[in-house]
Amino acid sequence: MPRPYPLTLADLRDAYRRGTWTPSAVVEHWLDRPAAEHGRPVWISTFDAPALRRRAAELDRELAHDTEAALRRPLFGALYAVKDNIDVAGLPTTAACPAFAYAPGAPAAVVARLDAAGAVCVGKTNLDQFATGLVGTRSPYGAVPNAFDATLVSGGSSSGSAVAVAQGLVHFSLGTDTAGSGRVPAGLNNIVGLKPTRGALSTTGVVPACRSLDCVSIFALTVADATRVFDVAAERPHAAVDAPSLAHAFRFAMPAARDLAFYGDAVAERAFAAAVARLRTLGGVPVEIDFAPWRAVASMLYEGAHVAERHAGIRAFFDAHEEDVEPTVRKIIADGRRYSATDVFVAEATLAAARARLAPLWSTFDVLVVPTAPTFYTLAAVAADPLETNRRLGTYTNFVNLLDLAALAVPTAMRTDGLPSGITLIAPAGHDRALATLGARVHADAGVPLGATGAPQPPSPAPQRTAADAGHVDVVVVGAHLSGLPLNRELVACGAELVRATRTAPTYRLYALPGTTPPKPGLVRVAEGGAPIDVEVWTMPVARLGAFVERVPSPLAIGTVQLDDGSSAHGFVCEAIAVVGAEDISRFGGWRRYLAERVPA
Repeated sequence: MPRPYPLTLADLRDAYRRGTWTPSAVVEHWLDRPAAEHGRPVWISTFDAPALRRRAAELDRELAHDTEAALRRPLFGALYAVKDNIDVAGLPTTAACPAFAYAPGAPAAVVARLDAAGAVCVGKTNLDQFATGLVGTRSPYGAVPNAFDATLVSGGSSSGSAVAVAQGLVHFSLGTDTAGSGRVPAGLNNIVGLKPTRGALSTTGVVPACRSLDCVSIFALTVADATRVFDVAAERPHAAVDAPSLAHAFRFAMPAARDLAFYGDAVAERAFAAAVARLRTLGGVPVEIDFAPWRAVASMLYEGAHVAERHAGIRAFFDAHEEDVEPTVRKIIADGRRYSATDVFVAEATLAAARARLAPLWSTFDVLVVPTAPTFYTLAAVAADPLETNRRLGTYTNFVNLLDLAALAVPTAMRTDGLPSGITLIAPAGHDRALATLGARVHADAGVPLGATGAPQPPSPAPQRTAADAGHVDVVVVGAHLSGLPLNRELVACGAELVRATRTAPTYRLYALPGTTPPKPGLVRVAEGGAPIDVEVWTMPVARLGAFVERVPSPLAIGTVQLDDGSSAHGFVCEAIAVVGAEDISRFGGWRRYLAERVPA
């Protein structure tokens, strides 16, 4: 009987735990794909079969030795692809320019973190050369066609990375995003595109486009998968969800009707209106804003001195090999030479003033919502007018990195013509998880299939609240309050009910606190070396929360706990100073297993 291929990280983890798939079987599934799926133009280079089989065999042994320990590695046995402007040891980095190619001596920092978490890189993907473009056609390795219609562009510059995920070739992929390259191809191919806060993911080992603005981005089939990868890849702790309104009720800004541009695509216009209507049913309150100031910022990226940074990033190569650069990319980068240092300082001052004018608006809404892309273009249309079509695709993306905002592109519908439609959720820097919480709700509500695979979305991992639930609050418990343990009675006495068993995001360590009665653990969030920890989510009447919190002894406290599905809730955390010298029990994966397996003193 055929085994369904596990497309999501949760399905993959379950398949490994049940033994229905092994890392070697997953790799063989990849190797058995038709040659057309593995060949160009999606891919620029891939690891050969022996290398992939060796990596899979290592993971097989790890899984056989201790299944639970192996699966505590948050990306164990997941296949991923890397945009070919990001270094991967063992494969050349080309930035889609053969004359530029080099063999990196080490992987990019973000790739090293993913590999350490158990992921398996299968290859490097095609892109608009030097990450300059939003169309996916500016490459000597060929134009990457859309996953739904081969006559349409896929979007860029992270074209191959997006299509590889949309077609189910890999579980997730890395792109980059300077002007929208991690969002536009997500929107055009029905997948999730996470454009993190600038600096959250290291750009060490990434060929620069605009070094001060570049972000490594993540493509996945679900928000939960994108968030899990983000948790692993992040170089520093990202802000906790501090906007609970995004979980239930929220205010969303959107461009006023006069500012919305779909360039004659009436189907796209109707799809965006439908997405706005669905946001209202999820508790959203729309706030129309004047989009002109945001559009003015967007114009600075390509129509002002900031384009000089594109030339600066590859100046030595470009000035010596200008004729080896794709013509449209060459024109854009060469244009950067005409700006003076004075022009750059004037541009920076203008941008700083725009940031200062727009920043106060965030007090009037929680999230900004825009179409991810205004329309689709054919390969022929882009070939006929490469600059204008590219400019239009960036209508709702170019301002985001200039203003240091976080963004999440989420599918919202299949259009009446069979093409995907999506929106982008935008919030201030550090609100990556707040966006993930809302994005997961939006994606689940849309009910669209996963990418271009035709597979249905998995069930939503978290129950959705309604107005009738407004008097309750979720509480995450990690130790003695777990079901059947000594302090669980305190939850029950407060009228709490178990919602689900789950795990934290892989950004925590668990410690056995000495001298506590009954024995208790301490959950501490860490910048590096975290692991997912088993927890339970209970729902409690808000009126009883205060009395419950009063009983929480120091050094424990109630803070915000981030979960592995991208959501968060109030829950038990511990002061970091209290675990100095305490036993780190993270290897057990949770308090209950520690109690069951520890050796009595």
